[in-house]
Amino acid sequence: MKTIKIAGVPEHFNLPWHMCIEDGEFEAVGIDLQWTDVPEGTGKMCQMLRDGETDIAVILTEGIIKDIVAGNPSKIVQVYVQSPLIWGIHVAANSDYNTLSDLENKKVAISRMGSGSHLMSIVNAQNQGWNTENLPFEIVNTLDGAVESLTSGKADYFMWERFMTQPLVDNGTFRRIADCPTPWPCFVIAVRNAVLEQHPKVIEQVLDIINTTTEEFKMIPSIDRTLASKYHQKIDAIQEWLRLTRWSQKQMTGPTLDKIMEQLLKLQIIDKKLPKESLLK
Repeated sequence: MKTIKIAGVPEHFNLPWHMCIEDGEFEAVGIDLQWTDVPEGTGKMCQMLRDGETDIAVILTEGIIKDIVAGNPSKIVQVYVQSPLIWGIHVAANSDYNTLSDLENKKVAISRMGSGSHLMSIVNAQNQGWNTENLPFEIVNTLDGAVESLTSGKADYFMWERFMTQPLVDNGTFRRIADCPTPWPCFVIAVRNAVLEQHPKVIEQVLDIINTTTEEFKMIPSIDRTLASKYHQKIDAIQEWLRLTRWSQKQMTGPTLDKIMEQLLKLQIIDKKLPKESLLK
């Protein structure tokens, strides 16, 4: 049995992985796939890949590209979710902010530097024509940390996947001011180079199994009810999310990667472009 460590956020996007693990699909081909939930998100997973704490990460596209350019010894093996991630822009329910323009130069809560919440706050600021150099940050680590930070007034707003934050909007903790979709496919699967070199066949098998499941995922009977119950969501919100979400079973194309790097360069999230061979397996 070959042990492979994998990390991802505890969100509905990753239910297909849990289903495959619980159904013994990896075990059946001799792979002990050990999943770790990482509520801190992409910045933490980048560090886990660098430190060898995980072999695979299901990770935000912009975050892993930024980190590979900065020296993370990993590669993207395929796109996991093709559709954009819809980031909700949230404020505390009782705050005085009502529109996006109210948030210019205000302090943004982020899980950590290099995380999606950090990088997308730069994308949002650029979209609004704000000076991105004036963005002040408050590091909050997790969604719970963001609740504490916004409620206490340490930070002014917080960007996070809008469906996962919906319960906090419903219960009156947050108010959502706007949405900001990623201008690229949202999740990719990244693997440490050492693992790719030593166990290429194992990684191939892992991808075959997850791709078969994601291809059929929306057709699973009552999958909307399963998701709603597991992730504490309302059924109509989950149905909308399922309509919007498109999983992928393919590698990212060179032109798509090039376009993303161009955008990240323009946003000063990366300081150079790398050839696609440095990023894609």
